[in-house]
Amino acid sequence: MHPRDVPDTSDFRITTHPAPPEWAQRAVVYQIFPDRFARDAGVEPDGDPGGPRTDLPDWAVPARWEDPVSLERAANPVQVFGGTLDGVRERLDHLVDLGVDVVYLTPVFPARSNHRYDASTFEAVDPVLGGDAALLRLQEEAHERGLRVMGDITTNHTGDAHEWYAAARQDPDGEQGGWYVRDDERWVTWLGVASLPKLDHSADGLRARLTEGPGSVIERWLGEGGGFDSWRVDVANMTGRYKGVDLTHEVARETRAAVDRATGGQGLLVAEHTHDHSRDVDGDGWHGVMNYSGFTRPVWTWLRAPGFAPKFLGSPLPVPRLGADLVAETMREFSSLVPWRSWSHSMTLVGSHDTTRVRTLVGDDVEQVKVAAGLLLTMPGIPMITYGDEIGIPGDFGEDGRRPMPWESRGTADGRWDEELVEHYRALVALRHDCPALWGGGMRWLYAEGEAMVYLREHPEQTALVHVARAAHDPVTIDAAQLPGAGVAEHRAGVAEGLEHGEGSLRFSAAGPGVSVWTWPTDAPAWEPVPETYRGGW
Repeated sequence: MHPRDVPDTSDFRITTHPAPPEWAQRAVVYQIFPDRFARDAGVEPDGDPGGPRTDLPDWAVPARWEDPVSLERAANPVQVFGGTLDGVRERLDHLVDLGVDVVYLTPVFPARSNHRYDASTFEAVDPVLGGDAALLRLQEEAHERGLRVMGDITTNHTGDAHEWYAAARQDPDGEQGGWYVRDDERWVTWLGVASLPKLDHSADGLRARLTEGPGSVIERWLGEGGGFDSWRVDVANMTGRYKGVDLTHEVARETRAAVDRATGGQGLLVAEHTHDHSRDVDGDGWHGVMNYSGFTRPVWTWLRAPGFAPKFLGSPLPVPRLGADLVAETMREFSSLVPWRSWSHSMTLVGSHDTTRVRTLVGDDVEQVKVAAGLLLTMPGIPMITYGDEIGIPGDFGEDGRRPMPWESRGTADGRWDEELVEHYRALVALRHDCPALWGGGMRWLYAEGEAMVYLREHPEQTALVHVARAAHDPVTIDAAQLPGAGVAEHRAGVAEGLEHGEGSLRFSAAGPGVSVWTWPTDAPAWEPVPETYRGGW
């Protein structure tokens, strides 16, 4: 609500394009970096479990599962720990126990790096990961356990070893020579990285190869027996853009159409985007984005440890440490720029394989990690948990955080597997699944100042009241008339620690970091104070 007229840019808008798949709004995504999640027994060296694999390609530098991640610029991309897709499949129990719905794999196509964003082909799964058959085994078992599998595709570039690029270099004036961007006969690359030549989407042949028909890259890997159920698109904000050319919207719409055809409208399409994405998310292309600008960075400014600069793609971000008022204002401003449906189908995240790990972001303070998880799982959007965040894996920046999952540490006292933190994530994921207000409700701020946030998630069936504190704070008083329900402002008895309701007001307090959630049926004649639905902290 505004006390004055406002431009349409930030006004309410209705989208009439076909909706995203219904399941997506309820989903919780778990991101896996395949090389670092788990091996299967078939690739373990004889007599040396966890030892360096002996069947890797020549470019790879084998590492033991317990080795530290190399942080040297040249060595980091080629250090291979040897995780496999069968290893992921064999660890699905952990994901089912955690309660997530979608297994999101970073790229699985053959490449000359451990991250595989430099694909050498889109026609096969990397044999190092187990090949096509391993992906199909993973998808089949995931489906049996109620999980979906999301793939990761690079539409902005390929690797310099890609078969298309080899053909382009051999015959620059041939068809595939036009599939890559050239500027004054120089091959253009992503951010000047020589191994990542940029695709030219003005070439009809390229776009047809990517998105037209069952044999296209986007369609062939989707659906039952295809390997994936949805796509995340890497560097989507740069795809189809170079100097005076901007074909991003056309690429997004064509990719969306391909996903819909291959999945019968049941595939989700999420784009990587690292800044203001309002120009790119109108509802007819990408269903949503990875919401770095409207969620991740605001959360960083509230929870980062004093004196620490979180890092994204290797670069320190000079973000300040702000109070909740400015954090909420940032979130509201970014959310106002896109349709609600696009916002609620964007992936929210407190970090990823490209960023500082949340455990390091907050200064190795597990209570602050719990606060971050509370925001992640109670705010609008599709929550994405990066593998290992739930056990407290640290990492100063993206590559440093890509550490092998320490399965052998579970149940030991070495401190690398925090069971209390796992239980916190598990409880919040279960809460989100059980509460329509959290997975499908609107968002209304009641209070945001300093150390505290209070907001409502409102759904036709249910209302959720959320109180999040990054530190102890003095009592916060809110007029109870702001809550829905007849008679809600009437005097009620006290509810529980941290919330008092009486004399027409609500009083929130916190003795330390934490998150509390209260829920009640929206059609209740009055808001009846009951013990909180969930509480973690103080």
